Amino acid sequence: MRIPQQATSARQGLAGEEARRRLAAEGPNELPGARPKSTAALVREVVTEPMFLMLLGAGGLYLALGDRAEALFLLGFVGVVIGITLAQARRTQRALEALRDLSAPRARVVRDGQTQRIASREVVRGDLLVLHEGDRIAADAWLFEGQLSVDESLLTGEAVPVDKTPAPAWPATELGAPGGDGTPFLFASTVITRGTGLAEVRATAGGTAVGRIGLALDTTPEPPSALQTDSRRLVRQLGLAAAVLASALVLLGWLWDGHALLDSLLSGIALAMAILPEEIPVILTVFLALGAWRLSGQRVLARRVSAVEALGAITVLAVDKTGTLTRNQMEVAELQCGETVWCDTPPGSELPEALHPLVEFAMLATPPDPFDPMEQAIQAFGRRHLSATEHVHAAHPPDAEYPLSPDLLAMTRVYTVRPPAPGLRPCLLATKGASEAVADLCHLAPAARARIQHQVEAMAARGRRVLGVAEGRWMAPAAVAGATAAPVWPVHQHDFEFTFLGLIGLADPPRAEVPDAIAQCRQAGVRLLMMTGDHPATASAIARQVGLSDRPEVLNGAALAALDDTALRERLRHVDLCARLQPVHKLRLVQLLQASGEVVAMTGDGVNDAPALKAADVGIAMGERGTDVAREAAALVLLDDRFTSIVAAIRQGRRIYDNIGHAARFTFAVHVPIIALALVPALVHAPVLLLPVHIVLLELLIDPACSVVFEAEPEAADVMTRPPRAAEHSPFSWRNLVDGGLQGTWLAAVLLAGDAWLGQWQTDAAQTRTAVFTALVAGVYLLTLANRSPRATSMARNPWLIRMGAAVLVLLLALMGVPWLRQLMGLAWPTPACALVGVAMVATGAGGLAVLRALRRR
Repeated sequence: MRIPQQATSARQGLAGEEARRRLAAEGPNELPGARPKSTAALVREVVTEPMFLMLLGAGGLYLALGDRAEALFLLGFVGVVIGITLAQARRTQRALEALRDLSAPRARVVRDGQTQRIASREVVRGDLLVLHEGDRIAADAWLFEGQLSVDESLLTGEAVPVDKTPAPAWPATELGAPGGDGTPFLFASTVITRGTGLAEVRATAGGTAVGRIGLALDTTPEPPSALQTDSRRLVRQLGLAAAVLASALVLLGWLWDGHALLDSLLSGIALAMAILPEEIPVILTVFLALGAWRLSGQRVLARRVSAVEALGAITVLAVDKTGTLTRNQMEVAELQCGETVWCDTPPGSELPEALHPLVEFAMLATPPDPFDPMEQAIQAFGRRHLSATEHVHAAHPPDAEYPLSPDLLAMTRVYTVRPPAPGLRPCLLATKGASEAVADLCHLAPAARARIQHQVEAMAARGRRVLGVAEGRWMAPAAVAGATAAPVWPVHQHDFEFTFLGLIGLADPPRAEVPDAIAQCRQAGVRLLMMTGDHPATASAIARQVGLSDRPEVLNGAALAALDDTALRERLRHVDLCARLQPVHKLRLVQLLQASGEVVAMTGDGVNDAPALKAADVGIAMGERGTDVAREAAALVLLDDRFTSIVAAIRQGRRIYDNIGHAARFTFAVHVPIIALALVPALVHAPVLLLPVHIVLLELLIDPACSVVFEAEPEAADVMTRPPRAAEHSPFSWRNLVDGGLQGTWLAAVLLAGDAWLGQWQTDAAQTRTAVFTALVAGVYLLTLANRSPRATSMARNPWLIRMGAAVLVLLLALMGVPWLRQLMGLAWPTPACALVGVAMVATGAGGLAVLRALRRR
């Protein structure tokens, strides 16, 4: 059907003035969330994060107390972290803007009786859309003229296009549901694979099926992550403890021991600084931000940095089929003609001569440059296998064409044989379509039809989309058409005689890397669950091919809806495949798995996946094919749509979480000796060992160790062979804190023993402080080594360890060799006895930490 530039009087479309009025009243035809965030909005989101607010508050507190060095250091570090996170957020935003391909940029409409091309955002309710093959539909509409096939997989998950039948009058008060053949309803963002038509817009923007799903996403809350909750609680508790103990120490020293108020305040501030774990928010923000940056190098975009922590705890990976496990690209996978069968196994198998006519006529029944993915597959297959034979014909338009219709799901293309015979016009007919429709055109006997049906069912069970192919010959009667006159074609395809040639099985093949990636997930203890809107037989076939499941049972959407939560939870223990699912079904499955204690990751690309993607612990959207709504809902976006990127993300997530645990243990270990050296001398009326300036200097080592050295630690050897961590596990668990506390207690005991030993020798206070402080600086490095992965031995895999060792050496040389710095720190050039005691403290501390690390490894 051709659409004229000049519309008929009955279809004049909206007047331009009325269209502008509706656009002003109802707003542009844009999907929710389609406008990019401004830089100011991104900055506001970053700086209002609780972790950043706490860092800023701590820096302001130190500044108010007059400790400018610590304040400037902390606030400067806050600026660096904010810059990293803001750069990541802005980079993410730019990538998402580049990926926006959901809405059609232009649309053809009829206005004032003329066909016009306008921006899709200007389409309004009541517009007449002029639709052609390859168009992405700009709004929800009602088809009243023409014949279309539409790919609605973005809404339904069904890979096969559906046929649309026009309705002359508006058939309902509202649009029906997506999916299913024979309806006149068209939906925004779906793609026309074949045909042309006219449709009236019934809904735009948030009123479309796509828009309603986008708006519904706002009702799905995003709770704080477990790490955020645990760290906030711990920091709150330790902050309260720091305030109480520091206040008590000030009062004790000033009122009880009679120390000067300034000295008591300095001791109290040093104790508060020693207790206050400002490294914890640094660890989380830097590790997760740099983890997101590392993921981006593996073509995985983290839209919400907090999701990085959940990657290592994933217990269930719910995967979509189309475009995730498969390539979303149809291919001819099987041919059958009588008893002759060909399968593309192994790939590149030679095509038997007996099947050449089947492929030849399938090509003739297909446009030479089609848009429909199945027709593209047929033409590509024919050119690949028949290019050197007489079965490939020069492309020229057919003399007549019979399209698919609701009454007969088969199409026929008629070609005149040239040169025509004298007085006759011989014609060649090529037909393809639903196998039962083609068999009916061939007037086959019941036994032959039953045999074909049996073959079709067997191919469908293997996940094939099956088409029948037939050829026909027809002579235009001499009385009707001479040698040059155009024939009068029969009205119906049934008026021709056809010969059944065979069956073509098409499939969306699995991605080559998927089986190995699934095997790695299983080895890592991650259960895989397929959730698709596609046919159960197709889902089962793909699952077997990629090794996802050998279980025969498939749970479909209707059966799922009939089960209560208890029965469904029990059923899921024995089912790996869920097919024919609607968006509400996917969301229910995700929430039910989470309620059962699972940490759920879900992949998806369609609008129908968006609610479940947002509800999942880790929603993973496809970047190349995925819809904008799905990407906005997801926490991660796969820029290359490769399933192996999910495995890489899980591996990276586990490494990051392990290293957060190492850094947290180090943090608590290193604070124990600092607290002890700040508190114990005051309690026993000994000279002050640590002043705030000492702790500021220590932070120059502690913060980089937390935020850089541990972050760069390579993954453990067993990172993908051990089961996921328990959902309730936390790097701030008491077990981890006690482990770090034991290390810190040992080092504190060694340093206090050295202090007492030097005190017995009546050593000068500055000499004692020098020996203890230099041993403490070396102890920070020893604790860094002790809190690596228990099985890590080589330092070469983490060059930052060597750099930190060099920094410790440079710092100690500077403290001893620069007079004004030595004086500022209250230190002195060590005597041989003090140096010997210092070396003994370092050696003893190292030996004990090595023993504790060995015990942890066992």
